[in-house]
Amino acid sequence: MKLGIIGSGKIVHDFLTIADQIPDLELTALATTKRSHQIGLDLQKKYQITKLYDNNADLFNDPDVDTVYVAVPNSLHFSISKEALEAGKNVICEKPFVATVDEARELKAIADQKKLIIIEAITNIYLENFKFIEENLDKIAPIHVVNLNYTQYSSRYDAFLAGDIQPAFDPKKDGGALMDLGIYNLHIIIKLFGKPESINYFPTMQKNIDTSGILHLSYSDKQASSIAAKDSFSPNISTIEGEKGALIIYGHPNEIPKVGMQLKGQEVKVINNNKYSHRMVAEFIEFTKTIDQHKFKEADHAFVHSLNTLSVLQEAKSQR
Repeated sequence: MKLGIIGSGKIVHDFLTIADQIPDLELTALATTKRSHQIGLDLQKKYQITKLYDNNADLFNDPDVDTVYVAVPNSLHFSISKEALEAGKNVICEKPFVATVDEARELKAIADQKKLIIIEAITNIYLENFKFIEENLDKIAPIHVVNLNYTQYSSRYDAFLAGDIQPAFDPKKDGGALMDLGIYNLHIIIKLFGKPESINYFPTMQKNIDTSGILHLSYSDKQASSIAAKDSFSPNISTIEGEKGALIIYGHPNEIPKVGMQLKGQEVKVINNNKYSHRMVAEFIEFTKTIDQHKFKEADHAFVHSLNTLSVLQEAKSQR
């Protein structure tokens, strides 16, 4: 996979630290805004990125790029992904995918027409510890209660309180706790249990944005809650609870660093099956295989899951 990256923010810096761990991935190009050109130069030098552009169009027109990683503020995901697809590039789009189900379907239609792949970058459902959860659900079933918690006091929260509104807290840029953190909880819940029957979001609003909130998802046989907070501290322990036992996530749900299983009447067993120390390695290994090997069925399945998650997210967001 010959990758072109759009963006130079925190997630790009994070990804570049592990790019050399992805087999068959080539860092072909990086495009930044003119304002961030010096950051681009620094990243190019540090990570030996072949080409640097200060506008997206030049990267889209680069014949050496076959895939574009869209890593920009949420509000730009749709427009940049669409431009990349129209230029004939596969797309890996950072979470949350796009703002609406209609936007997602429009992108998928373009990808299908051009025989391209578009996929949402969402770390947790590609981790081995998540697969452990999937494989052991039946051991604790029937399941009645799901409680996922992703609380992380944001490094930008104090600035937000002082009036410096960064994209992660900007309602105009589709920020907020639900979109930034709650999306990870949602992907886990929807992947494991499908779409709920009802959706209710209870946000804590400050300056027209949800700095934290609780999302309640109701199923015929279980209730699920997703706590997402950028304004608080928590040890972050999540549980999936059934009649025969419980599965436990220790730590942030975007990286699932440890998982536990406790069957009724037994001691808890804690494990870590994740192969890689960084949360992004597993997903990008899978993306590279999917794109290089033209695994359209796998990409279609991933899209259906992203669409289901997005439909819930869209409804929850409308309740802010």
